[in-house]
This record gives sequence, structure tokens and C-alpha cells, in this order.
Amino acid sequence: MKSNTHRIFSRSLLSVTALTLVAGLCLAELRREQEDAKQPPKDSRQDVSKIGDRKVGKAVNFYSLEKEIALGRRLAEDVERTAKIVDDPVISEYVNRIGQNIVNNSDAKVPFTIKVIDSEEVNAFALPGGFFYVNTGLIELAQDEAELAGVMAHEIAHVAARHGTRSATRSQLVQFATIPLLFVGGWAGYGIQQAANFAIPMTMLKFSREFEEDADFLGVQYMYKAGYDPASMVQFFERLKAMEKKKKNFVARAFSSHPMTKSRIRKVQKAIDEILPERPEYAVTSSEFDDVKARLTQLNARRRPAHEDPDRPTLKRNPNTEPILPGEQDADTEDERPRLTRRDPPKA
Repeated sequence: MKSNTHRIFSRSLLSVTALTLVAGLCLAELRREQEDAKQPPKDSRQDVSKIGDRKVGKAVNFYSLEKEIALGRRLAEDVERTAKIVDDPVISEYVNRIGQNIVNNSDAKVPFTIKVIDSEEVNAFALPGGFFYVNTGLIELAQDEAELAGVMAHEIAHVAARHGTRSATRSQLVQFATIPLLFVGGWAGYGIQQAANFAIPMTMLKFSREFEEDADFLGVQYMYKAGYDPASMVQFFERLKAMEKKKKNFVARAFSSHPMTKSRIRKVQKAIDEILPERPEYAVTSSEFDDVKARLTQLNARRRPAHEDPDRPTLKRNPNTEPILPGEQDADTEDERPRLTRRDPPKA
């Protein structure tokens, strides 16, 4: 009897051991597959550890960095002649600090000037040379600081990759194909002449699908390097896509020239899954973000006309009185007005 009991116990122990061994092997295989999913960088553009030392933006470009900055400064002057810049020091300093942190963790080779525009449109845009504007409408739509940082990182990536002047260069190259080679110097001479002309219309700053996806790819790396949760970019894009369907003209035309397609969002998520090493924690939001949104609410209240503010006191005319027409004045009312009289000098 003891022998049978011992035999059964031994078999059970072996079964448990075997199951434990199999489970261990399966777990090890699963971990190996997860590690393999993080593919080693195929080139420097996928290596976040080399951000700042990569050749991002290296391509055919008729504009030197100096000319690019000059171009951006002229375009920025045009923007600020018509836009209302927020002068609240708390709001402007906070947004500038977020942007400069991302710039310091990017491939950008130019200094950035970051300002906030008082506009309800959901928009942000960066001009060539590092002149960057964020609308208050974008800040209000963002649910946390990381979402705002994700959009800013996307725009900073446009500047880092020099998409503006590269787009202008491509446009000029297309023009060259229709120009007879009768100019002095041929294409090269004509290219130098065109490159010296800074009068590029704003339509040149609407980027191709290729450049938009490139800015997504680089931007998600920059926000990751700056310490933010890269998934927040996907989260914001998905919400923006859903809101665009419900409400037309929800975002500014320049910001929606290339919509948030499923393919575009999927590629951002793929970059997060495949090239960004996992971190134990990320920055998502802060109390400052909540403070800034509260100040924007106050800013909107001041901007809203009196008839649109339900909490603002208004004056109403007594319905029992006759209205006073222009040019007419009630005699009693006129007598009640204070008058200035000259005082006679004292008698000697």
C-alpha cells in the first residue's frame, strides 16, 4: 500500500515539476519575443540615444541655416502684425518652457522663439528658423501636459528636419524643369538667384504626407527624450480625429491640411512599440498645466462680449418710462445734472 502511495506521490511531483518547467520555458520565450519586438535601430534616425548628433534634415536645400532663420523672421513679422499675442507672463513662460525642453532634446540646429496666440482655433505652427506659435485653443483642448507636448514636438520636428525650406526647394526644382537652360549659369545660377528671394507664400508651409509622417516619427522621439509619455501623442490624435468628424472646421485649416488618418496614427504607435525603450515612469501632467488652463478661462471671460457673458451684470431700462430719442432731452433730467458756476470775487 505504501509502495502505491509513494508511486502516486512521485508521479504527481514529476508532473508538477514538468508543468513548472514548461511554464518557465514559455515565460522565457515570451520575454524573448518581447525583447525581440524592440528592434535594434536600423539607422541613426531610429536611435533616440543619438538625438542631437543625427543628420536629420540633410537633403537638397537651397537655403543655408542663416537664410532659413531670416526667412522665418520675416514670416513671423507677418504673423504678428495680424495675430494677438498673449502677454500673460504665466501662460507664455509655461508654454515656452515646455517647448524649449523639447527643443533641447531634439535634432534642431536653430534657436527657438515660442509665443502664444490668443485664438480659439485649435492650431500650432512652426516657421522655418525656429519661430513657433501655439494657439490658446490647442492648450484648452489638450487634456494634460503630455498631449500639449506631443503636438509641440511634432511642430518642432518640422523645423529640425527643415521641412519648410526643403518644400520650397522641391517647388523650385519643379519650376526648373519648365525653364529653358538659356539663363546665365543654367540651373545652378537660377537656383542661387531664387534662393536669395525670401518671399515664400505661407502655402509653402503646408507639408506633404511624407513630411507630416516624418514629423510624427521624429516628434514622438523628441517628447520621449524630454520625459513625456509618447502614448499621449496617439491619444490626442485619436481624439482630434473623432472630434473632426463630429464638428467641421473644428481645427485651423493649416493644422488640418493633412488629417489624422488611421494609417498615420498606426505608424506613430508602431514607432512607439518598436524603437522606444520602455521606461518605469513618464511625465504626463502637472499642477501648472491646470493653472494655465484656469488663466485661459479668465482670458476668455474678458474677451467675450457682454451680451455673451451670462454672469456679467447688465443695465435695463424701466419699462414705465418713455424712451429718449436721439436729440431729445427731458427738462427735469437736464436740471438734475451738476453744473459748474463761477464764484464772484469777495467785495472789498
